[in-house]
Amino acid sequence: MKSMKTDRPKNRRQALLRLGRYLMRFKWLLILCLVLTVVSNIFQLIGPSLSGKAIDAIQFGPGKVHFSAVFYYCGLMLIFYLLASILTFVITNLMIRLSQQIVRTLRQEVFEKLAILPVGYFDQYATGDILSRITYDIDNINTSLTSDSVQILTSLITVVGSLIMMFSISAELVVVFVVTVPASILLTRFLVRRFQPLFKARSQKLGELNGLVEELTSGQQTTKIYHQEERMLARFDQMNTEAVDAYYNAEYYGSVTGPSVNLINNISLSLISVLGALLFLVGHLTLGNLSSFVLYSRKFSGPINEFANIFSDLQSALAAAERVFRLLDEDPEVVDVLDAYTFNEVKGDVALDHVSFGYQPDRIIIHDLSLKAPAGNLVAIVGPTGAGKTTIVNLLMRFYDPNTGIITLDGHDIKLATRKSLRQAYAMVLQDTWLFTGTVFENLAYGNEKATQADVEKAAKAAHVHDFIMQLPKGYQTILDEDGLNLSQGQKQLLTIARAMLLDAEILILDEATSNVDTQTERLIQAAMQELMVGKTSFVIAHRLSTIQNADTILVVQDGNIVEQGTHAELLTHHGVYAELYQAQYQV
Repeated sequence: MKSMKTDRPKNRRQALLRLGRYLMRFKWLLILCLVLTVVSNIFQLIGPSLSGKAIDAIQFGPGKVHFSAVFYYCGLMLIFYLLASILTFVITNLMIRLSQQIVRTLRQEVFEKLAILPVGYFDQYATGDILSRITYDIDNINTSLTSDSVQILTSLITVVGSLIMMFSISAELVVVFVVTVPASILLTRFLVRRFQPLFKARSQKLGELNGLVEELTSGQQTTKIYHQEERMLARFDQMNTEAVDAYYNAEYYGSVTGPSVNLINNISLSLISVLGALLFLVGHLTLGNLSSFVLYSRKFSGPINEFANIFSDLQSALAAAERVFRLLDEDPEVVDVLDAYTFNEVKGDVALDHVSFGYQPDRIIIHDLSLKAPAGNLVAIVGPTGAGKTTIVNLLMRFYDPNTGIITLDGHDIKLATRKSLRQAYAMVLQDTWLFTGTVFENLAYGNEKATQADVEKAAKAAHVHDFIMQLPKGYQTILDEDGLNLSQGQKQLLTIARAMLLDAEILILDEATSNVDTQTERLIQAAMQELMVGKTSFVIAHRLSTIQNADTILVVQDGNIVEQGTHAELLTHHGVYAELYQAQYQV
């Protein structure tokens, strides 16, 4: 397994634009938020002006304080600030609703994408890293959309409005910002470029940590058997430290931006105070106007500083968005060809004609493989580990397509047929069992929605698992834990075999299907399987050669080639690879 690629897309602008397109899906709600934000900021921008008028209403000297005017302006300030606060509350709630809609859409699209990705994708990438995109990364985007987007929008309106109001008060004092604002922008831009890789590294390390946790959690039993607890703890400690360091570096260096920009803003305020005092002394500015200008300057510089403070969250969200979009941009399973053939009534004639295949182009596993499995025949595939047995099954199911050669079903090239109809022709039992959180009935009827209670019980009895199910607290309505963790491996295997029995498929694939059950249970299952396989083309991959002695054809695969082919008796008389495998298992 490996973690996701981290080299695409090259810039955050693409991720930002794509997030913008998601926002535009809810444009009317966004427009409402925009209008309310403009109104709310206008109310807040009126406040400093009223404050200045209230100060100017105070005349220095005995009995010259205009209390009515002061109270009037103060009352208006209170009303406008109260209205602004109410609108801010409404905007926040609307943005939460908007962000949740976008997050819901993103999660839906990611999950739908996972459903159409080829099996090879999940063979290459760590499960924990994939899950990190659905959980942590999308949650990160949600946080940014909820708070940062409102903050950025508010900041833009505040900066523009404050600048207009400051010009209306004193153009001379605005000159101060000609120096300080470019300095803030240049500093922020420099720090953004410097710290961007840190946030990408943070997301990547967290994904790797999630992958390790998933791996260690699923392998707890093996870890304890081999007494590798300390080694696993050491691996986790190392990766956890790397994740913490990556998080610390991103947050630490990202937090430098805020104080740095704030220092420039404080210098700006000091210059305004000195220059404003001089203008007041020469009579070019009233005390109220100076007070209003100072308040507007704080509103003007505040958003710049706030943007610097939310910089780390914004960068983290964009890094998360890149990772999510990278998954969404992965190539799906190749679509069916135009006017693809649909398998309706399948006989079960399967043939491979000079097939070659490798999971990587430069590492060929199957070499010029040809075989025929007539309808109704039992074909067993044996050979040493890594010989390519399971790869043959992957090719039959079109989880992968061969590099060269043709695979046919009933004489039709499966690459020219629909995958859905092809896979519906197969029932498959794997060595690695999979059960989901749900009732026993739901798990058994997973591939057959029309299955009745009687159908399920019949299949369970045939798989010799009915008695065990009836011992469960609620029988067939007992809820299984995730992946059947409250069952033994053998019990889970029996349930998956019963599930396969419920499928109305003409071709059966058993990939080490009885490897996790005891010998006595295996014999019972074999008897049930003999009934199940009547009239069906069956492919059996087995290490236990006793389970395939009655096969019509036994294929011995070695290094991707069929080195021997025949019945059990015929292969024993050849004294070749099969005979060696058989003797190795049964010699005393």
